[in-house]
Amino acid sequence: MFYVTWGWHIKSPHASPLLEPAMALVNPWRLALLFFISGVAIRFAADRMPLARFAPRRFLHLFVPIVFGMLVIVPPQTYLELRFRGVIDPGVWDFYRDYLRLEQVYPVITPTWNHLWYVVYILVYTMILVPLVPLLRRLADGPAGRAMAWLESGSLGWRLLLVPAVPFVVYRLWLAPQFPTTHALVDDWANHAASFTMLLWGYLAAKSPAFWRAVDRALPMALAFTVAAGAALAAIRANWQAIGDDAMLAAGAQTLRTLYAWAAIVAVLGLAQRLLNRPSPALAYLTKAVFPFYILHQTIIILVGYPLISAALPVWQEASIVTLATVLGCLALYEVAIRRLPPLWPAMGLGMPARRR
Repeated sequence: MFYVTWGWHIKSPHASPLLEPAMALVNPWRLALLFFISGVAIRFAADRMPLARFAPRRFLHLFVPIVFGMLVIVPPQTYLELRFRGVIDPGVWDFYRDYLRLEQVYPVITPTWNHLWYVVYILVYTMILVPLVPLLRRLADGPAGRAMAWLESGSLGWRLLLVPAVPFVVYRLWLAPQFPTTHALVDDWANHAASFTMLLWGYLAAKSPAFWRAVDRALPMALAFTVAAGAALAAIRANWQAIGDDAMLAAGAQTLRTLYAWAAIVAVLGLAQRLLNRPSPALAYLTKAVFPFYILHQTIIILVGYPLISAALPVWQEASIVTLATVLGCLALYEVAIRRLPPLWPAMGLGMPARRR
């Protein structure tokens, strides 16, 4: 986002449309996949303990990082964004005092959650699901289980690639034009419909052997369709000025984009099931590290990228510094501080330290 022309907090002087075609092929499914995985995680976590314990533990597991993020992690992003826009003069503490005020002093909402919107949405969705868990368990083990078996029986995996995508096509064609994505929680209805449905899919599919057999069976078709649809979408995007004015062609393109996104998710799940579905030290390490990395990464990008804006470095040198600093910065903070300081664990989404007996 630092290097494309789409709206973001700060921009490199090298920002251009160069990376946008590749990003346009990843954006339809990357966050949807996270919501699917979150649904799977909720099913396994909720089945391990009584709901009376699960609900408060999951609430704190998500709520504490949101509050810490809004108070500590995100403010540097907003400060440098306002400096980049020329809205404020240097002065971190003056900014932070105004950042915490309930009245809106700046032309951006403060306090804000920025990239932590995903965590906010997962918290809300989880609290909605908690009272429904007994019903969802019966549904997953009964009617939904039979539906998964029906999806598995489709020739070459076409049922799995087409049927689950139908509600998302409806959301894309009907809700999305009325409710553009905002990540503001209160008015983000098209995004809510798609994200919550994907979360439910993850929950219902988590422990369904038929679903995972269907994913494995559909993998070759999912890969082929993802590649073919991705190429078609790239061509459509390059000619959108002519296509977008025709309502039928535009609707067809949006439908293809939605089918492509679900096929890409099935392909990723299928590849992960075949190649990565086994214990390993790397998987164990990354499972713990991924949430802190998510919390930290955007702030590091902006903290490193902002001073480079005026440095006038060649694009590859600048991009290398931003990329390496983000990866190594996340890794260093996790290894040196977060992993070794249990009081930081709740703020970084790692849960409360175990009590010593």
